[in-house]
Amino acid sequence: MNMKLISSLTVTTLLATLASIAAESKDTAPPPAAASTAGPKIQFDSIVYDFTKVNSGEVVKHDFVFTNLGAATLEILDVRPGCGCTTAGTWDKKVEPGKTGIIPLQFNSANFGGSVLKQATVTCNDPGQSNVILQIKGTVWKPIDVTPTMAVFNVSSETQTNETKVVRIVNNLDEPLTLSDLQCSNQTFKAELKTVKEGKEFELQITAMPPFNGTTIMAPISMKTSSAKMSNLNVTAYAIVQQAVTVMPNQIMLQPGPFTNLVHHTVTVRNNGTNSLVLSDAKANVPEVTVNVQETQPGRYFNVTVDFPVGFQLQPGQKVEVTMKSNHPKFPLLTVPVFQPQRPAASAATPGVTPVARIVPGKTAPPATEK
Repeated sequence: MNMKLISSLTVTTLLATLASIAAESKDTAPPPAAASTAGPKIQFDSIVYDFTKVNSGEVVKHDFVFTNLGAATLEILDVRPGCGCTTAGTWDKKVEPGKTGIIPLQFNSANFGGSVLKQATVTCNDPGQSNVILQIKGTVWKPIDVTPTMAVFNVSSETQTNETKVVRIVNNLDEPLTLSDLQCSNQTFKAELKTVKEGKEFELQITAMPPFNGTTIMAPISMKTSSAKMSNLNVTAYAIVQQAVTVMPNQIMLQPGPFTNLVHHTVTVRNNGTNSLVLSDAKANVPEVTVNVQETQPGRYFNVTVDFPVGFQLQPGQKVEVTMKSNHPKFPLLTVPVFQPQRPAASAATPGVTPVARIVPGKTAPPATEK
């Protein structure tokens, strides 16, 4: 017989056998388990409400409707809005199987402009969906858009250059707009108004003026408009002033000892000043603690690694600190104190109870004391 014919017959037979086995397996396979409906099951008509477009200052209200599709009582345990502008009214706390309930939410659009998306988390006793996120979204229309409403500066106490932030003001009204009477109450900030498109678009340029005193500086900036719908505009200038040299963390907190393993801590030193920083002579005041400095960005960032050996334990009243010298005239010595709580003392023996002696294998137990 032709060998090619034999091979063809063999392959055909093998394929037919495999198909038969697969068909039998399919016929005898157990049906998939049905979804359990023994407990409560929450189902919302919709979890998103689009209010399309409202005027700034309007309050958007909507009732989210849900149904209990389960076989047990559904309990709405909590409704947590994502921010203070969104609040929840009194919702249906218990809903029987097959019944519906509502969760009323409202969003206050005051101080908002443009596209917004607000959320609230619903917590319930549905084992398959214990948290559901509801959304309210849409566009808030303002006659005049101010973006952003706060100009934030991160500056160093040694900063000498004047940094400027730009606030964009856009007129959405049909009639042209004029701005006047620009006021700023703090000399740390200089405010200047420029026209980009006559009657329609403006730029408020806010410049932070050194020197900077204190850790935070805040000042309101106001101006008047020609529109009766929005007669005043307000912007806040805010400066966060950082020290020229910062150490993070500024102290090392250890777990109670003595340590059974080497304990490693890292302290970061950052130079926010104008000149390059040099650190030297980094050490601890106890010889068993080792300190090393790695300069991750030349003159600007440093990682100081502090290693505490096995068995390390601060003694009561002992003062341990890590120090390093700096070439900065205002910060010649950087100090990081080390703190470690003591382990709680062993509990005292209860009065009237005789302690049980621990028997060590190979040794004779001590004789019992006669009473």
